[in-house]
Order: sequence, then C-alpha cells, then structure tokens
Amino acid sequence: MALTAIEVSKAKATDKATKLFDGGGLYLLAQPNGAKYWRLKYRFAGREKMLSIGVYPDVSLSDARERREAARKLLANGADPSAVKKAKKAAAVALAENSFEIVAREWLSKFSKNWKESHTRTTTLRLVNDVFPWLGVRPIGDIDAPELLTVLRRIESRGALEAAHRVSAICGQVFRYAIATGRAKRDPAADLRGSLPPHRGKHLAAITEPVQIGKLMRDIEGYRGSFIVRCALRLAPMVFVRPIELSRAEWAEIDLDKAEWRIPADKMKMKALHIVPLSTQAVAFLRELHPLTGTGKYLFPNVRTHTLPMAGNTILAAIRSMGYTSTEMTAHGFRHMASTLLNEQGFNADAIERQLAHKASGVRGTYNAAEYLPERRRMMQHWADYLGGLAAGAEVIPLRAKG
Repeated sequence: MALTAIEVSKAKATDKATKLFDGGGLYLLAQPNGAKYWRLKYRFAGREKMLSIGVYPDVSLSDARERREAARKLLANGADPSAVKKAKKAAAVALAENSFEIVAREWLSKFSKNWKESHTRTTTLRLVNDVFPWLGVRPIGDIDAPELLTVLRRIESRGALEAAHRVSAICGQVFRYAIATGRAKRDPAADLRGSLPPHRGKHLAAITEPVQIGKLMRDIEGYRGSFIVRCALRLAPMVFVRPIELSRAEWAEIDLDKAEWRIPADKMKMKALHIVPLSTQAVAFLRELHPLTGTGKYLFPNVRTHTLPMAGNTILAAIRSMGYTSTEMTAHGFRHMASTLLNEQGFNADAIERQLAHKASGVRGTYNAAEYLPERRRMMQHWADYLGGLAAGAEVIPLRAKG
C-alpha cells in the first residue's frame, strides 16, 4: 500500500532501522537517530541493486516518487540508474574543476611564485573584481569571444580602457594555460584583437605612421652628434630592445658571424636570457662601429670614461635634439613602433611578444629564449628592410609577414 505524507512525517524507528515501502521498489529507511533516507530497490542484469535517491524532508514523498519514475525509465532503456548517477556526479565534479575561476587560481598559484608581490596582488584583484563575478563558474572550455568581450566592455564603460586591455591579457594567459592542460581548445582572448580601442599611454609615445617613421629614419641618418650615439640611434629601431639594454650592450654578447646578440639574464627585466637576431643592416652598423669601440667592453661607452656604458638617457636626449617632443617619440617608443607595425603586418603575435622579451607566464612558465627563433630571424630582417624602404621614401604599402 502506498505511503502518505503524514505517515512519512511521523515515521520513527526504535532500536533498529525501519523500512516503509511505497511501491515500485521505493521505500523510506528510518534510522533510530531520527534520520530518514529514500531508497530504491531494483534489479539490473539479473542482480538486485539499491539506489539512494535523497534524504527526507529535503526530498519529499512526491519528489521521491518522481525520482523513482525517472530511474524506471532508465531501466526501461537498458541503463543502470546507479551507474548514471555516478556518471552525473563525476561530470559535475569535472565541471567544477574546469570552471574559469578554478583554472585561473591554479594558474596564479603556479606562476605567481616568481612575480613581485604587488604584481600578484594586482592580477588577483583584476580577476576577482572584473572577471570572476561573470565568468568564474563558467566551464572555461565553453567561454567564447563575445562572452569575454562583454566582460571587457563592462570595464571599458567605466573609463578604464587600460585596465580592460590588461584584463584581456591576463585572461589570455589563463586560457592558454587551460589549453596546455587539456581543459580548453582555444583562446577567445586572441580572437578579440582589435575589438577594444587602442590604449596610448603617455610613457609609450611613439611614431607609428609609416610616412612619419620614414622621416624619423632619415633624421637619424642625418644626426649631427657623436658617431657612437648616431650608431646607437641607427641600431635602436632595428633591435627595439629596452633603452637600458641597448646602452649597456657589450661586445662579448655579440656574435657578428652568427648575426646574433645574446643579452644575459641579469641584464633583462624578466631575468632570463634574451636572443636578438641581427639583420644584415644591423651587422653592417656594428662592423662599422667595431674599429672604434671593439677593443673595449661596451658597444656604446660613456663619453667621459670608456669603462662605463653610455648613459641610459642618451638616446632620449638625441631624439629631443632632433626636434621630437615627449608627446611624439621616446626612446622606449621604438618598441611600441615595432610591435604596432609588425602586428599590423600579420606576424605571429607570440613571436613578436617573445622578441619584445615579454615573459609568457601562462602556457609554459619557463622563458624559452629560442622560442620562435627562426620566425623571429625572418621578422627582424623584414623589419630592417621595411625601415630602410621607409627611410628611402618608398611608397607606403601594407607589407605582409614573410614565410
């Protein structure tokens, strides 16, 4: 005889567990401690089995009956309800482990160990405040570009364009880590390039219009300061390293036969060896410079004493002496110039980032100095050729990545 809601409510056990049957294999198991559990007894593949379907009163009598009918439908279709329940539980666990927040926090714990505390704190806050509330519980492999763009637009709408770009970069690192660990197929952040207005920080003042770049190259050729500074100026746009890295360059780091400059880790911002492929033009400049400074330590020695490198602001001072203001061009601007134009010309963005010595902390963690090196060699030669064409007053056409 079927149970009633009142019978279920009043059911009690004394010294041992009591079973109250409802029909169709469903029964209520009342324990001496007052706990009541719904159970379903059934047969599958010739064996008697039992399925736990809930705890009373969280699962009412009517709820238990619905779950019994669902289990009977599975049996009718040849499926074991217990196996289906285990599979659903495993899927739910996997879903939780693959959420954006779980993957992002795992990425943070792995790669923030070598970061400055302030950078770790800022990155974490950006995720917690700007991403997790909207994407945190979403399976990372299901997040698409429009969904991520909505998050970035929300940041942009409050006037924080730079923050939106930084959050996009952080999310890209998380997605690439998810790809590497088998929890996502693609990086939607990479599909959003160009979807946000470019952010132009004052400290990155740079000339990126090809005609104006050509004029800058000609001005550098006509620079009337010292020969050493002129050589540094000529080399700066072709290698686009940080100004301090250029000013401290040593001949021992240069291999002209291999057309390669290896900057030691202790000189780099990211504290990792950095390889700069040298174009034929760069090698020619350095061979021209070698008779003058090659017997010393530094490519560009200090004007007061050759035992010290050129002052870090020498390049900037030379740019100013040519008439370029702080809002037009900076010594650091050669990096921004190269990054902007090479991206527009279709080169691999990861290869560009590696040549800029921006440490990829997402996918691999370990900075691989030789990563994309063949492509970077082609890119650096292409860039030197492109600059030479602009300097010669060539017609400005959109050049494309080679090879």
